[in-house]
Amino acid sequence: MVIAIDGPAGAGKSTVARAVAKALGFTYLDSGAMYRCVALAALERDRPPAEVAPQLHIELGERVLLDGRDVTEHIRTPQVTEAASVAAAQPAVREAMVAEQRRLLGDGDWVAEGRDIGTVVAPHAEVKVFLTASPEARAQRRAAELGVDAATVLAEQTIRDERDTAREHSPLQAAADARTVDSTDLTLPEVVSAIVALVPERS
Repeated sequence: MVIAIDGPAGAGKSTVARAVAKALGFTYLDSGAMYRCVALAALERDRPPAEVAPQLHIELGERVLLDGRDVTEHIRTPQVTEAASVAAAQPAVREAMVAEQRRLLGDGDWVAEGRDIGTVVAPHAEVKVFLTASPEARAQRRAAELGVDAATVLAEQTIRDERDTAREHSPLQAAADARTVDSTDLTLPEVVSAIVALVPERS
């Protein structure tokens, strides 16, 4: 079974998806981490993201491994975050990562999160959720996580939102059959419960 959780930056997708996976005993797939790995590799090698993406071996779990190297913390820097957003808009990068994500999701039970899981990567996912929150709430959460100014995060987030929704290939949008969950005024346990409740009973 695949549970697809899509949504904009700062909506809490990673935290929620990880918690839902733990609650259900599923495996968590962080698609954003994959694009961050592409961005990190491109920056380190000073090569275009589209050139390095097909060559990378990415392993997801408690830690993120890029060609066997633990890059869990390296991929969360502001520089990589910005570069990942740019890289993810490139068709060749998305093609390489979507193929890898589909390979992973082809076997087992997964909670996968990103911006196009329910629309492009796994359109036949049994459960689809579009997780969102107000721009201010999203910026405040991200600022608290990074220890930076919320106004700065909000400005950068606005640019990312525009880029993600306006890109020609795999734009950020809710799948037609996705259930929207607004986490602005909900606690993490409340969001997790709402999503778990959508999972059909399994015999």
